[in-house]
Amino acid sequence: MLWLAIHLPDFPLEVVSRGGVSGGPRAVTDGRGVRQRLLICSDEAAALGLRAGMGLQAAYALVPELQILPRNESLEAKALANLAAWAGQFTSLVSIEPGKGLLMEVAGSLELFGGLDELRGEVRQGLVRLGYSACLALAPTPLGAWYLAVCGTEQQVTDARTLSDRLAPLPLACLGLPDSDMGALQGMGLHCVGDLVRQPRDALARRFGQQLLDRLDKALGRLPDPRRPYRPPPRYEGRAALPAEVLDMEALLFPLHRLLLELAGYLIAVDGGIQRLRLGFVHADRAPTHVMLGLSAPSRDLPHLLELTRQRLENIVLPAPVEQVELLAEQVMLLVPQEQDLFSRGKRIGEDWQRLADRLSARLGADALRGLRLVPDHRPERAWSYANPGERSQGGFTANRPLWLLAEPRLLDMHHGHPCFGSVLQLRHGPERVESGWWDGNDVVRDYYVAENRQGERLWVFREQRAKSGWFLHGIFA
Repeated sequence: MLWLAIHLPDFPLEVVSRGGVSGGPRAVTDGRGVRQRLLICSDEAAALGLRAGMGLQAAYALVPELQILPRNESLEAKALANLAAWAGQFTSLVSIEPGKGLLMEVAGSLELFGGLDELRGEVRQGLVRLGYSACLALAPTPLGAWYLAVCGTEQQVTDARTLSDRLAPLPLACLGLPDSDMGALQGMGLHCVGDLVRQPRDALARRFGQQLLDRLDKALGRLPDPRRPYRPPPRYEGRAALPAEVLDMEALLFPLHRLLLELAGYLIAVDGGIQRLRLGFVHADRAPTHVMLGLSAPSRDLPHLLELTRQRLENIVLPAPVEQVELLAEQVMLLVPQEQDLFSRGKRIGEDWQRLADRLSARLGADALRGLRLVPDHRPERAWSYANPGERSQGGFTANRPLWLLAEPRLLDMHHGHPCFGSVLQLRHGPERVESGWWDGNDVVRDYYVAENRQGERLWVFREQRAKSGWFLHGIFA
């Protein structure tokens, strides 16, 4: 096995600020009241002398313009779960390190992505586009990879025999031990993993418990370390908190782009697509503003989704500034590959009209565009109905019927007992008996024929059998 560890050192800060472009000194605080201390500082804040652990009053005294963002642990947990769902596009085994990062078993994915360097490059590029900075490390064991990543050493250890040598110089802080144990180990003169491995195991177990030895053995591959795989939820729900309130719709496209990137990765992981998407804009002092986005067919095409979102928001006027953006895809549908021509290098069959319908619906509104569908009714005037663009029909007919029906059947003139339309009609095909509708009070008994006149027009005519009221024109073929 081969494990890729993703450690997110600035995760609490990025979660509460990834909805906007970074700028200016900012920090996330932990604690309440006078006990508030800086948990993580941005690069701009660190350059001005701020550091983690500093008290809030001292930080303000040093940098008066510092922007404070309270920690949001519930948002962190949700964001980490969404990140795990996004990572499922690279491997089927993703495990969450709560509040810290991800572990991915990638041995079976190397050939698919063209090798280890290519896979790591795609993962890193995707994380940057989502707004996360990460340290990536690789090792044959999940704990070994995690310890390397936590220490910031982006090493690629593919050989289990060299893993012990690579872990030996790591500081003991990477083990995540309690402060009391760390103080005792340092008091014994132990400062790195190698120092700990060289100590007598019985003495370590008596002093610090068997759990410490088990942790070392799992990291070195001496004990099994099974990981619970993350299972993505049946729907996607993403949130991006904004570092400051925003009223400009164009500025909101930035966090929406990141959420759509996350959604696209999730859909690849579950082999699905979406046909409806709900955008939510959370305000401070009023109910959220919701915007619906519909597609004519299930899709996970990121550029298409982004373009539809941009066009849909052009005509939206926000009632108040926005402090958080939400994205909800409740119904994820299985994305069935469509047939392609053997020699085709272009888009899928039917994709052009679907994209056009989606763009028109996004720009003009869902009510401005309607589709047609067949209804299982033998009466021609009741065999269709309006529908959402792309909605499948409930049934179909194999009979020879025209696409153009008159709004109302037209009574034809007669000449020596023969129906006329421009000239005497010649009946070419028929009859097709339609006898239906007794259950709703609109019953008909008709014999339909395909007829032609001298001008070459092909017409669809019928004779009403019950009323004996003559011949009628109901449709035109050409």
